[in-house]
Amino acid sequence: MKDKPLLSNIESPHDLRKLAPGELPRLCEELRAYLIEAVSSCGGHFAAGLGAIELSVALHYVFDTPDDRLVWDVGHQCYPHKILCGRKREIAEVRKRGGPAPFPSRDESRYDAFGVGHSSTSISAATGMALGSALNGDKHKTVAVIGDGGLSAGMAYEAMNHLGATQADLLIVLNDNEMSISPNVGAMSNYLTRIISSPLYDNVMQGGKKLLRPSSQINELVKRTREHIKGMIVPGTLFEELGIRYYGPIDGHDVLMLVNTMHNLKRTAHPRLLHVITKKGKGYPAAEEDPVKYHAVSRFDPGKGMHKSGSPRLTYTRVFSDWVCDMAAQDERLAAITPAMREGSGLVEFEKRFAGRYFDVGIAEQHAVTLAAGLACAGLKPVVAIYSTFLQRAYDQFIHDVAIQNLPVVLAIDRAGVVGPDGQTHAGSFDLCFLRCIPNTVVMTPMDERTTRLMLSTAYLHDAPAAVRYPRGAGPGTAPGAGLSTIAIGRGQILREGRKIAILGFGSPTGEALAAAEKYDASVVDMRFVKPLDTRLIEQIATTHERIITVEDNARLGGAGSAVNEFLIHSGCDIPVSILGLPDRFLEHGTREELLQEAELDAAGIANALERVTNAL
Repeated sequence: MKDKPLLSNIESPHDLRKLAPGELPRLCEELRAYLIEAVSSCGGHFAAGLGAIELSVALHYVFDTPDDRLVWDVGHQCYPHKILCGRKREIAEVRKRGGPAPFPSRDESRYDAFGVGHSSTSISAATGMALGSALNGDKHKTVAVIGDGGLSAGMAYEAMNHLGATQADLLIVLNDNEMSISPNVGAMSNYLTRIISSPLYDNVMQGGKKLLRPSSQINELVKRTREHIKGMIVPGTLFEELGIRYYGPIDGHDVLMLVNTMHNLKRTAHPRLLHVITKKGKGYPAAEEDPVKYHAVSRFDPGKGMHKSGSPRLTYTRVFSDWVCDMAAQDERLAAITPAMREGSGLVEFEKRFAGRYFDVGIAEQHAVTLAAGLACAGLKPVVAIYSTFLQRAYDQFIHDVAIQNLPVVLAIDRAGVVGPDGQTHAGSFDLCFLRCIPNTVVMTPMDERTTRLMLSTAYLHDAPAAVRYPRGAGPGTAPGAGLSTIAIGRGQILREGRKIAILGFGSPTGEALAAAEKYDASVVDMRFVKPLDTRLIEQIATTHERIITVEDNARLGGAGSAVNEFLIHSGCDIPVSILGLPDRFLEHGTREELLQEAELDAAGIANALERVTNAL
């Protein structure tokens, strides 16, 4: 008779902890199968979660969550955690409007100890929680789970540098999924880990220190010998030097080994790191072979895997990819930089063709921008391909190291505006606000594929800082062309002549404005530049129209519409201005189309604004 599925009875980690240890491997198999079925039916983050099945089970089995706090880094691997923590039935709606968030969210569940979306925050947040527990006098444990990619960011090292000096009760789990499980991570390594993670090991080491304290020379000799031998056995010297006890590496797919080791580590109360080796895509062969392709997926047939759709529309990312290769072929000074987003930012082909001028700095946005400044000082022409949401992390570097020195660095800003399913943490809602106030900086907003390419060339040939921001996904279908032509900086273009009402469009919503303007005989202007504004064109519009509407896929407060209003006030024009943009709140996850509709930035929403303005005239 077939055993009843274990997962069907798991509604919370409390239910999980009722299982016998010997049942955990079967639960992991069921959880992996459930995850494959759920994500293949709806899409979402995939390969990372498959690799974290056993780790998720072990953590919730050993630690008393949610009282013990579990902090995930980034959260791409958190779907198994969500399934175990009361969202099993909802997981098939992940990233959809009204469904679970794509990342841990404190608003969604008490088991999500910290809201995440950007990398390398887990150790800082968990250190704060561990110190808070100590100050509050409680005994709750804190665990931070960070991937090897997350350790490429400076923030992780800043946190560990502080953690080692605090002696906070924090366990860091390093989920290393870039290495295969080689022979030295086998039975012998697991045996050594069991020894050094046991209370006996700690007692012996502490007892030895007390015993040898009277003889400083002998104590120093033993200390050096111990650290030298341990450094040869395990690759933990860096963490040990930071004051964080290192354990591992162990097989992250051996759930019983994970449970036993974590039970030992739970009994200790100092900063410690457990190095776990996992495999992205574990249990789904196609994802194991190509974890990049299966990192985030759309719906697919689990039996057939993902297939390319026929003749997809040209994306803005592809426009950038083609342009950067064409420009690099003409100018050997061009260097391209990405903070670990080669595929997402469209630099795969560039790396193949111009490997010597390609720099992937890892998840280190601050370094990426200052590296660009250094390259510019050396006479190169750097292009930083970066998502809008990640550029926020390098704001000081752009101001201090690029703009103040007026260096010719190009920011190619992908995923500007609403991004859809990835939600609040990945939305590029603020770049126009925080860039337009920086001196020496040109800021451009293309409305389609053609103007994107023109603006990239314009930015590159401009001998000062320049940014081109474009949205996620495909454009309206305007042929971008193949040349490297430029446009005049600070000059907009009238697309439609109308009466009474003028729509000033910044970026992709301009096309939607054109569709809405016909019925109301409104003028439509592609402003193109947020900085410098085409003030002569704005003055012309102000003298020939009765009302202005601005549209932008950016926060209304402090964005392009605010810039127009500021100019009109300072110039003495009293024409009323209505600003259409993203509202003063964080938009939930959903499709890009749903979010634009909610913000009234689609054709229907702009038409509604025109109706309101027309009725007010």
